[in-house]
Amino acid sequence: MCLISLSEKKSIRETYRMSETHDTPTSSVSRRGVLKGTVAAGAALGALSLPTILTRPAWAQTPFRNDPGSASTVTFGFNVPQTGAYADEGADELRAFELAVKHINGEGDGGLLKTMKPLALRGNGILGKKVLFVTGDTQTKADAARASAKRMIEKDGVVMFSGGSSSAEAIAQQALAQEMGVIFMNGLTHSNDTTGKDRRRYGFRHFFNAYMSGVALAPVLKEELGSDRRAYHLTADYTWGWTQEESLKKATEALGWETVATVRTPLGAGDFSQYLTPILNSGADVLILNHYGKDMVNSLTQAVQFGLRGKQVNGKSFEIVVPLYSRLMAQGAGENIKGILGTKNWNWSLQDEASQTFVKSFGQAFGFPPSQAAQTCYVQTLLYADAVERAGTFAPPAVIRALEDYRFDGTGDGPTLYRGADHQCFKRVLVVRGNMKPSSQFDLLEVVKEVPADVVTYDPAMFGGELGPYEV
Repeated sequence: MCLISLSEKKSIRETYRMSETHDTPTSSVSRRGVLKGTVAAGAALGALSLPTILTRPAWAQTPFRNDPGSASTVTFGFNVPQTGAYADEGADELRAFELAVKHINGEGDGGLLKTMKPLALRGNGILGKKVLFVTGDTQTKADAARASAKRMIEKDGVVMFSGGSSSAEAIAQQALAQEMGVIFMNGLTHSNDTTGKDRRRYGFRHFFNAYMSGVALAPVLKEELGSDRRAYHLTADYTWGWTQEESLKKATEALGWETVATVRTPLGAGDFSQYLTPILNSGADVLILNHYGKDMVNSLTQAVQFGLRGKQVNGKSFEIVVPLYSRLMAQGAGENIKGILGTKNWNWSLQDEASQTFVKSFGQAFGFPPSQAAQTCYVQTLLYADAVERAGTFAPPAVIRALEDYRFDGTGDGPTLYRGADHQCFKRVLVVRGNMKPSSQFDLLEVVKEVPADVVTYDPAMFGGELGPYEV
């Protein structure tokens, strides 16, 4: 793997560096302008001689927020947790966003522009405009995420924003997107609510959800741990944790498992000893950790220190399950993840052409493989850019329609559908296990099973919610 030099890394970061408050973009950007209804010369000539109503669709008649007009640049906003419990994920998301912008602008090796299909992007920006970006820190808090995103929209003139890591952040930003008429491409968010009861027309999710984790993981749990188990849940006390707990509880009880207890823990707790002690005498023989990021690293490490792994309960070896895994979490937990089952959206070890193309591109830029958070954020950025190119405009209603019910491939996830009914992507889900014999510091999770998209697909009405209008 080719490594990028320290001087090159510094140059890249200096090129896109923002002020500490993230209020000022690196370059001045036109935030509003005259709406261009078409990019085709013939259509433009036709518009001179025919009535507007006959040559331009309805959405092109209405000015929209942060229309770039005739400006030569357009600005994206990348809003991630740079501090807080999910900061490691946020850092990798920013790397991916940076790489995606380079590739859209025709810089670097092109990455997934070489494999994604169909593809309208040509590596010359979007509709001929160079892409710039600004960044913000969500602090792993919903209120901070919303405030940062609002600043990007109002002060930086972003036409699209993305990010997340916490589902609470994602849902807050998605609601803002609908209010302000600027598309939000969700980053890492796993709560069922994101594309369920809290779905919004101006929000799109590429990442899978808690329901899909439960459906994919349950058969493997039955095969490896049996159908006679007693489970104890420790759950992050916010929307993602709640829906992950609910999904795994339903899936495991359908196997015949008994749920002994469900206990909520605060995000960023750090010390989980008070929550782990009761498990020792609960009669449970499985601990399900509905935790993510540093919380998962801490709770799993402390559970092992408490002697839960290897303990004999009900004539069985005590087991731990981590429903949602990431390589970054696995690195943090070290030896403690060996043999533990969970699910992932994507893994850098996949051998398909698109996955390996992305791994190579990311590795050359940053010196190590990308996480699943990086992959989903990179793909989301390309998907938005491509939808604008296909729509021929930055007008949100047209871009939204270009994404709805869009089928694509070549991003590392297999054939994928962006379902129009709820803006949820459907693709394969990975069941993984902590690698017992890793070959490198990054080879920490092995793929046990690739679950096809049709197995994890569900009725869009299952979780309720309404998308809302195209015009806001």
